[in-house]
Amino acid sequence: MQSRVLGWSRSVKQLVVVAVDVVLALFSTWLAFTLRLEQLNWPTGAQWWVYGLAPFLSIPIFVKFGLYRAIFRYTGQAALQATGKAVAIYAMLLSGVLLWSHWPGVPRSLGVLQPLIFLFLVGGSRAWARFWLADAGHTSVMQSGRLLIYGAGTAGAQTAAALRLSSQYGLIGFVDDDVAKIGRSVNGIPVYCPSDIRQVIARQGVTDILLALPSVTRERRNTIVQSLRDFPVHVRTLPGLSDLASGRVTVNDFRELDIEDLLGREPVPPRNDLLAQELKGQVVLVTGAGGSIGSELTRQIVLQQPRQLLLLDHNEFGLYTIHQELQAMCAASDLTVELVPLLGSVTNPQRLQAVCETWQPATVYHAAAYKHVPMVEDNPGEGVRNNVLGTLNMAQAAVASGARRFVLISTDKAVRPTNIMGASKRMAELVLQALAAQNPATTFCMVRFGNVLGSSGSVVPLFRKQLAAGGPLTVTHAEVTRYFMTIPEAAQLVLQAGAMGQGGDVFLLDMGEPVKIIDLARRMVALSGLRVRDAAHPDGDIEIAVTGLRPGEKLYEELLIGDNPAPTEHPRIMKAHEDYLDWATLAPYLQRLQAAAEAGDVVGIKAVLRTCVHGYADAPVEV
Repeated sequence: MQSRVLGWSRSVKQLVVVAVDVVLALFSTWLAFTLRLEQLNWPTGAQWWVYGLAPFLSIPIFVKFGLYRAIFRYTGQAALQATGKAVAIYAMLLSGVLLWSHWPGVPRSLGVLQPLIFLFLVGGSRAWARFWLADAGHTSVMQSGRLLIYGAGTAGAQTAAALRLSSQYGLIGFVDDDVAKIGRSVNGIPVYCPSDIRQVIARQGVTDILLALPSVTRERRNTIVQSLRDFPVHVRTLPGLSDLASGRVTVNDFRELDIEDLLGREPVPPRNDLLAQELKGQVVLVTGAGGSIGSELTRQIVLQQPRQLLLLDHNEFGLYTIHQELQAMCAASDLTVELVPLLGSVTNPQRLQAVCETWQPATVYHAAAYKHVPMVEDNPGEGVRNNVLGTLNMAQAAVASGARRFVLISTDKAVRPTNIMGASKRMAELVLQALAAQNPATTFCMVRFGNVLGSSGSVVPLFRKQLAAGGPLTVTHAEVTRYFMTIPEAAQLVLQAGAMGQGGDVFLLDMGEPVKIIDLARRMVALSGLRVRDAAHPDGDIEIAVTGLRPGEKLYEELLIGDNPAPTEHPRIMKAHEDYLDWATLAPYLQRLQAAAEAGDVVGIKAVLRTCVHGYADAPVEV
């Protein structure tokens, strides 16, 4: 029956509800007369006017308050409040009419008694319809999972309510650390102690655990995730508090765990004075604005309300996408920032000069770069032209137009590089260090950090795609270790480090503890409710295949060439003291590098890089 009702058109459902409310208005009028006159009522004389007046007044008011737009399966406190307000206004109108009319045989107290009965009946009908429809199909559709919710707080309770509307999961219980909740129940669902999880999984056949902990610290979340690794269940999570602001959780809000959930450290709150220092009311240029780092920089820059934000990228679709997103952000937050999308490549010095002369940017964030190690290794000439000569072109255009600050987004692969990509980024750093000594009017600085999560080429989405395909998960070496940081945290730290630059500075971001990639692969398999298939577990689900180091790939990345980085005023930002070449020494090498890149002379490219870049070796080494 429920499924047939749910299949009705919206207009038919609304007509049915209106008809029910008309019947309830008439019945509550009859009951009010019966109670007030203390005898079964059959309307006579002027009493008929009250029977007609009840639906005549109430239905238009209900329409005005949107009570017929509500979907009963999702109605809650807000809908009940709207019903109460509508009936209150109806009561005032009805009481006014009865006081004014003085109809014989109609008690004036009916103006209070009838609306109270009507409110009870309408509210009860809505509640009954909600629970009746919420169970639609639950008995006929097979549930695909049995779920424990970790967290018996508000988010957990909302999730449990959402599960009533879905036949996808059967809710077994809650898990919570709060001793005051353990052994009790939430809406009839038991709350278990974390130490009982193994027993509950075995006894109840639990297949999934959902972390409903949107406000918990990352360190605490990491501890909980680690404690669940050995259980044969699929672990997922709800988004953060800001994403749950609507107040209603649905099954669609469940998401896979990301490595952010495993980092085990809290981001340091940004210093707003540093963020806004070189941005508010200024003209700011971001190169590579359509890329993963560049786009996040623009999102955070626009919140600091520059006068103009110039978005430069050679990728038309990437530029279009971030421009549309920023326009929506400005409209939603009422930000008066002029956004200027600029198509162009950093390898075109004439285009860069025209942009800088026209718009006169005060600050430049240079994020445009080729960064995929194997790709640049196979295309060394283009890698050098973009990463080294493109940086030189952009820096010279910025100096010529009087830019006050130039910030290069660098990489940990620039330290003792074993690949052309890393060597090209260190060469770009050398360019800015040399220019800084030559051009004190423009403050040049570099910010060096490791892998960012969610960037193009990140290992996490690759592993997730491989998991969905049934494996194997590919790891280049069992000992490969990397540093990871979230894109928003990296972008915030870049903006703050750039504001601290004095000229020629190389800043290092504290990336936390390094992560072994094969351990990350094993975690993702386990938290998907699967088991790794190897020699010790031949009946496992997913294989992890070691494919061998790629050309130019290191086992371990470093952030520092020298020793003893100096602290700064920010706890996550350090300052390196790196040797560099003066401009007179570096310039001839740049000319040789350009000639070799244009000629496709790989030997010549590598010869220049070996000479200028400390520690560069053009073969994979395990360091």
